[in-house]
Amino acid sequence: MKTYDIVGIGNAIVDVISQSDDSFLDLMGIEKGIMQLIERDRGETLYGAMENRVQTPGGSVANTIAGAGSLGLSAGFIGRVHDDALGRFYADAMNDKGIDFVNPPVSGGELPTSRSMIFVSPDGERSMNTYLGISSELSPEDVSSDVAGNAKIMFLEGYLFDKDKGKSAFLEAARDCRKGGGKTGIAISDPFCVERHRADFLDLIEKDLDFVIGNEEEIKSLFETDDLEEAIAKTGAICPLVVCTRSGDGVTVLAEGNRVDVPVTKIVPVDATGAGDQFAAGFLYGLATGRDLETCAKIGNVCAGEVISHIGPRPEADMPELLRKAGLL
Repeated sequence: MKTYDIVGIGNAIVDVISQSDDSFLDLMGIEKGIMQLIERDRGETLYGAMENRVQTPGGSVANTIAGAGSLGLSAGFIGRVHDDALGRFYADAMNDKGIDFVNPPVSGGELPTSRSMIFVSPDGERSMNTYLGISSELSPEDVSSDVAGNAKIMFLEGYLFDKDKGKSAFLEAARDCRKGGGKTGIAISDPFCVERHRADFLDLIEKDLDFVIGNEEEIKSLFETDDLEEAIAKTGAICPLVVCTRSGDGVTVLAEGNRVDVPVTKIVPVDATGAGDQFAAGFLYGLATGRDLETCAKIGNVCAGEVISHIGPRPEADMPELLRKAGLL
């Protein structure tokens, strides 16, 4: 039976990316810089309006798992795609990169494979318009106890909380992993996700998780406060390890009362898509390989810096080589 360094569970979404200016966003009624859920018809309209499209397998936690795999971890991903052209593209692209896409594409009368139309502005901001499709139908039936129970780290995507069966799949994966001796954690995903499910999130963090990774707005949203220090402290009181990314202000890590603040070198992003996902990939790589928390955060910063230097949510450089140059490997 295969043992994984890291397994993710989340939405399997094909990212379709194009560049656009603010006037185009206004014309199409797209709110800049956030993720919006859309219906199928709206998705087809936006897809048709895109120029010079780049297609890539995406989804927040899937991006993290792909990044962790590119650093050398044995990795698997639990997600749901339809047996259509996009679904086969997604599964093949993950497997071709050495990531085990553990569930085969689903045939029959299911919803289409999920996709997100991402418009990248000249300032690097990305405006995401996501049709969830089949990925939102993920359920406990999609969670193999052989996979989750043999993961050293299980990373969960907060967006799955939007449906009860996703929530159940989430809990089953976390508990199977912990039963097998692994550690479990969550990508909070976005502050609006927290607002929809705050009580459930806090209950999960306190009872079933070993770590939480989120940006400052997401961490503050957990406790409905504008005081980041208060939010970090309160999260740290219910979870052994809290990792808060603060954009150009660096990263704060709180581990059982011990705090580490790690600065970041500011760069102008070409495309901010995937910055948080690749930070998580680097941080979890460090965690899986026994690095101290400061080094974990530094590795995460290098990974985030690489992905915002080009279009697309996954690394293009030789990441182990980049880390060697930075003195982190």
